Amino acid sequence: MKKYTLVFLIATALTGLVGFAGLTFYGVIAVRVLFLIFADLLIVSVMGQIFFNDKSKIRMRVKK
Repeated sequence: MKKYTLVFLIATALTGLVGFAGLTFYGVIAVRVLFLIFADLLIVSVMGQIFFNDKSKIRMRVKK
């Protein structure tokens, strides 16, 4: 999920521009729903980047 942050950002921006730009066509409601889905996925992805960073793992050496 963390690898797709940029993809979700672009998808959110594009669907937001199309869905809320004042255009009128039959699929505008579907585009707005896709905007909400992509925005939620973007938030989850960013939170995953913040809280589950690979550098923040504590590695302890085990003595044999």
